[in-house]
Amino acid sequence: QPLTAYFTCYFSFLSYQKSLILLLNFIITVKAYKLSKRLSNNIRRLRFEAGEMSQQTLADKVGVTRQTIFAIEKDKYSPSLKVAFKISNVFKASLEEVFTYD
Repeated sequence: QPLTAYFTCYFSFLSYQKSLILLLNFIITVKAYKLSKRLSNNIRRLRFEAGEMSQQTLADKVGVTRQTIFAIEKDKYSPSLKVAFKISNVFKASLEEVFTYD
């Protein structure tokens, strides 16, 4: 009996320890999510200032689909560095003028 009680107590402790670790991981993840930064952009404004350039025209110049430009504009998709540079080159603007990271 004492051996059974020892193992029961030990496994209960392990279960408690695992639960505590999961809880701490969850708390850290939530805090990291709240602190996470996001990429936003001025593409829509820049397109308007460039003679009301369409998303399709910009997409053709960059070499991506119109849907990709739409998703980037709506902050649903972060472009690769290569695409970000291509977009800034189309508008003859710096990356900082096109994209902000806050």
